[in-house]
Amino acid sequence: MKKELLIVDGYNIIGAWPHLVKLKNQDKMEDARDALLHELSNYQKYTGIEIRVVFDAQFVPGIQQSYQKYQLSVIFTKEGETADSYIERIVGIESTLIMQVTVATSDLAEQWVVFQKGALRKSANELFSDVKRVKKAIEADAKAYHLQDYRRNSPWTHHQMDRLEKLRDDLTKY
Repeated sequence: MKKELLIVDGYNIIGAWPHLVKLKNQDKMEDARDALLHELSNYQKYTGIEIRVVFDAQFVPGIQQSYQKYQLSVIFTKEGETADSYIERIVGIESTLIMQVTVATSDLAEQWVVFQKGALRKSANELFSDVKRVKKAIEADAKAYHLQDYRRNSPWTHHQMDRLEKLRDDLTKY
């Protein structure tokens, strides 16, 4: 099975997700970046997909750097280099027989270029849906884990507990 790598065009996603657009429009770009990284970190931990988030120098000129935050790889391109050109270069390097690269961006031209280089493409809305789905799965897993200790010592099955709760609720109506 191929290892998976998701490369995210950071500012493109910020410009497409409603809650991040709101932060951007309030001149809270740092908060928008941090919120995006936090959500992608949870997504990465749950799915096991390696994620690299790329921001170009458009909003933070002159600070070419790469660092880890929330266990994600965060890359700011050098001044004058767009996130698109950086992503295209990385896709050419990373797209191998053992690595499946997916690029998350809603830039159609960029989607076609990376597709020609062997990467899969995912729109900002598709990624948003995936992140929401994973968030719900995490909440369900956390709830099940929490209830696991509760039910471990109980002689009642989950179905029996539901029936008892319904009976209790019916009795409290009177």
